[in-house]
Amino acid sequence: MQEEINKVITILENGGIILYPTDTIWGLGCDAKNEVAVQRIYEIKKRVHSKSLIILLDDDRKLNRFVREVPEVVWDILDYSIKPTTVIYPEAINLPKNLVASDGSIAIRITKDDFCRKLIQRFKSPIVSTSANIAGSSAPKDFKDIAPEILKAVDHVVHLPASEKNNEPSSIIKIGPKGELDIIRK
Repeated sequence: MQEEINKVITILENGGIILYPTDTIWGLGCDAKNEVAVQRIYEIKKRVHSKSLIILLDDDRKLNRFVREVPEVVWDILDYSIKPTTVIYPEAINLPKNLVASDGSIAIRITKDDFCRKLIQRFKSPIVSTSANIAGSSAPKDFKDIAPEILKAVDHVVHLPASEKNNEPSSIIKIGPKGELDIIRK
């Protein structure tokens, strides 16, 4: 795994796009702070910019680096969530404009996946995580479901020993400006 992490870090540092297994489904990823790389993901997915992307962090203590204020209720959500949960926070900071939604929000998931956590720790930056599909088509549940168009467009496909993955998208909860909760996807 260490050798693969080293390869991926070099690719991310050079603005590359990776296809990788996440704590949920196969995802497209890049350095979340690299505006050009983020733009490439939108182009690969043929996705409109009004639909923002998710970023992964390895530790909830890093949330304050990318969100102006973390409401108290979030700590309980993160502590008690059984499945991977993405939280949409109202005020993103320190991220490129094309990664942040038009309302200023940002979607963040704290990953528990061993590869993703170690990669983010070593890379010292969040990475984008969006399903590896063309906008409007189904998210791939398995590697074999990934469109050839996606496979050709990425700079690197992460190769890890087969492991049992969730194969389901994360839950999504949106936090309003006053701390109100809206469950987007269970």
